[in-house]
Amino acid sequence: MLGTYEYSDFPMDSATFGVKKGEHIPGHVVHKYLNAYVDHFNIRDLIRLKTKVEVVEHVDDNDGGWTLTTSTSPFSSSSDEVQRKIIRTKKLLLATGMTSEPFLPHIPGQETYPHIITHTGTLLPHQATLFQKDKKVTIYGGTKSAWDAVHAAATSGANVTWIIRSTGHGPVWMTPMYVTPLKKWFEKLLTTRLLTWFSPCIWGDADGCSRIRKFLHGTWLGRKIVNAYWAVLENDLLTLNNYDGHEETKKLKPWYSCFWIASGLSILNYEDDFYSLVREGKVRLVIDDIVKLTEDGGICLGKSGEVIQSEGLICATGWKAQPNMEFRPAGIESELGFPWAEDYLSTPMVKRADQEILTRFPKLRESLSVGVNGKEDYQHLAPGAPATAKHPFRLVRFMVPAAFLKERSVAVLGTTMTVNTPLIAQVQALWVAAFMGDGIGVKARETCPVEVKKGLMEDEVDGDVVWEMALHTQFGKYRCPGGFGKRNPDFVFDTLPYIDLLLQDMGLDWRRKGSLKWLEPYGMEDYRGLVDEWLK
Repeated sequence: MLGTYEYSDFPMDSATFGVKKGEHIPGHVVHKYLNAYVDHFNIRDLIRLKTKVEVVEHVDDNDGGWTLTTSTSPFSSSSDEVQRKIIRTKKLLLATGMTSEPFLPHIPGQETYPHIITHTGTLLPHQATLFQKDKKVTIYGGTKSAWDAVHAAATSGANVTWIIRSTGHGPVWMTPMYVTPLKKWFEKLLTTRLLTWFSPCIWGDADGCSRIRKFLHGTWLGRKIVNAYWAVLENDLLTLNNYDGHEETKKLKPWYSCFWIASGLSILNYEDDFYSLVREGKVRLVIDDIVKLTEDGGICLGKSGEVIQSEGLICATGWKAQPNMEFRPAGIESELGFPWAEDYLSTPMVKRADQEILTRFPKLRESLSVGVNGKEDYQHLAPGAPATAKHPFRLVRFMVPAAFLKERSVAVLGTTMTVNTPLIAQVQALWVAAFMGDGIGVKARETCPVEVKKGLMEDEVDGDVVWEMALHTQFGKYRCPGGFGKRNPDFVFDTLPYIDLLLQDMGLDWRRKGSLKWLEPYGMEDYRGLVDEWLK
């Protein structure tokens, strides 16, 4: 809603952007805001549109840095000439994010299927064709983008079949804008310090409340209190959504406790009652797996054997984490900490980090049990799907590859998935600018165990920093197995202590509030002037 999707140095005011207090921000307004932001800070001339980076190569000489091979497509349709350029840079920020390229699984028979097959990320050009009255449209997936596609198709009058994989993670958790009997703004609860204490967090001590956190997550009584808190929160969400009020809406009841998910928690930002579309039969909900497509427009299901006739298939099947570019020299992807490459960390260090995490947070041992980390029949969507990552991104502070910590020539931004994206993005951007400019260093709060440190290379970067990176990156695997923790940082209530950690690295005021800092929600307004504080 207004006030949550903006940068602190350029507020989104109602007069300019037409969004009132308490209203959700439409996509076209976000586009207008970003254009205004670019013009306000006079950076449009620094942007190369329609330009693709094809090759990224590390230069291993006295000057160091990186070489980028780019191709720029023509703006005019009358020309097909592609311009290629070589760019040499001392510093490289990879900010391709986690949602740049759609992941479309291969479905047997798709080559001869006679209708449109598209991803929710590439749906726009096909909407006029698919979203027509009585058009038979099928949506495949249970994430928020699937809900959006279902809503758009059903409200346009299309005949909608919604298929959610029986061997997947099930439907995403959804919450109304306001929750609890006190009708609190849900997004603000996530940035209220008092409530963040109830989420186990390996970097949580950065908020200065280590004793409280140790009691809540390290003692029997504390864990009872934490369990009670999450039970109340979960029951409130289930009650507000009234899943059990109708046989069909029961199918949308999440399969995992909300404790085990993170950024997958989504908000019902529709002007009408989404669930009425299901109750009234405007959407047919099927829990099954697509195994084949046929030449006559059939969608074959594996569990029931049913064949659904459809005039279009929309897939909400996730995104590729791997940027569509070549990295050189060979093997450097491991040094960059990418999850599709061999792990930068040694197996003994990872195992020791696992032990440490589960010792500090006994609750997370439950993530290993069936029903939390996956049902007995859980299957990856397809080879190369997001859930098939070999390991999480290995990045110090979720940004800097440990192998390049001394060189300070590269950082990776946008891997952190959270509902507070702008809040984290602006602090990460400032942190990286300070780090790349030699303005700050990274001082570990963790101490590497002696037996682990002995296994590090002599010329390795600070062993404590590498150990801390192992703890931070491995933590998500156990904290949010119902989300993307196995691949990248994925958190909700842990946003504030993460921001605290970055601000402390920079020597800036991380508390930002007065005596009520534990009870009042944090927002963009609390971080106004952050850049000026650093410059001083």
